[in-house]
Amino acid sequence: MTRIALTGAAILTGGALLHDHALVMAEGRIEAVIPVEKLDADLVIEPLDGGTLVPGFIDTQVNGGGGVLFNDSPTVDGLATIAEAHRRFGTTAFLPTLISDDLQVVAAAIAAVDAAIEAGVPGIAGIHIEGPFLNTGKKGIHNAAKFRVLDEEALALLGSLKHGRTLVTLAPENAPPGAIRALVEGGVIVAAGHSLASYEAMERAVDEGLSAVTHLYNAMTGLESRAPGVVGAALDHGLTSGIIVDGHHVHPAALRVAYKALGPERLMLVTDAMPTTGWDQEHFLLGETEIFARDGTLRGGDGTLAGSALDMAGAVRNAVGMMGVGLAEASIMASRTPARLLGMETQRGTIAAGYAADLVHLDDALEAQKVWIAGGAA
Repeated sequence: MTRIALTGAAILTGGALLHDHALVMAEGRIEAVIPVEKLDADLVIEPLDGGTLVPGFIDTQVNGGGGVLFNDSPTVDGLATIAEAHRRFGTTAFLPTLISDDLQVVAAAIAAVDAAIEAGVPGIAGIHIEGPFLNTGKKGIHNAAKFRVLDEEALALLGSLKHGRTLVTLAPENAPPGAIRALVEGGVIVAAGHSLASYEAMERAVDEGLSAVTHLYNAMTGLESRAPGVVGAALDHGLTSGIIVDGHHVHPAALRVAYKALGPERLMLVTDAMPTTGWDQEHFLLGETEIFARDGTLRGGDGTLAGSALDMAGAVRNAVGMMGVGLAEASIMASRTPARLLGMETQRGTIAAGYAADLVHLDDALEAQKVWIAGGAA
């Protein structure tokens, strides 16, 4: 058994930044974090040049990367390309995200995720099915022609993934009574998004087990004095809320308000990334809509935001810069909080003995320098 010790970088563990310590890993897991002077002679030393070791990032909303859109390539090869594109930016686990589509495409996507996990494609943690059970009034870039009712056929399909976790984003006001409860009882994590739900409709959904919100503030009813809406329900009930910190989707002041209300344990960094992440092209097709990269955003011809050009290392940097939080808090939002949402908090998202050796080495500018998944350099 080869035991490797990473030295030379600060280590973020338990909210504390340790210096002059080493991270020891073996057989894909973290064995210990110990002072450098206590290292065993039989360890293989891997020196790092400054910077900080943080837990690997977990992204619950990845539409594509490396030139591939999951909707267009719901295959093992497509998933492998997306995973590789995001790994270089520190993402060690993610949910490939299917945008609203026909049920046969949903079925193909679920089958592809199962096959990819069985094949050992690094980083695939399950699937995020965003739609087609959404509200046309908040469709965003989604194709409303694909929207449909959440019926028995759809419920059965949504709960059919054999490996990993399933996250479903829906408009709760359109879900039949009992549908959210049925999904949750079947092991599905349910989030509100692309929704015109009232606060009262959100409360009913929470009572049925809805526990999350997809891209907080965007494509949902906002917080008003007499109509708290989806945003008010998320902040009031402490729902785990994904948020896109790219400087375009959400104003920095709104980011800070969400952080103050939810804290790092309930606010979760996501990318909502499209094929341009890890790809050198500046336009692609989303269905029949051409999407263009413009000033750090992705937009359709009418100016509608279409996901983001973000990666997780960039989201962490932006959280530090725009939200005024420290690296420890940004790391929680990028790793531990999504791990908890996915029920992986005892295995991933933290640097501690026994956890998966999913790690990112950040330099002083918070750029990803090296990434490990289960102890293997990615």
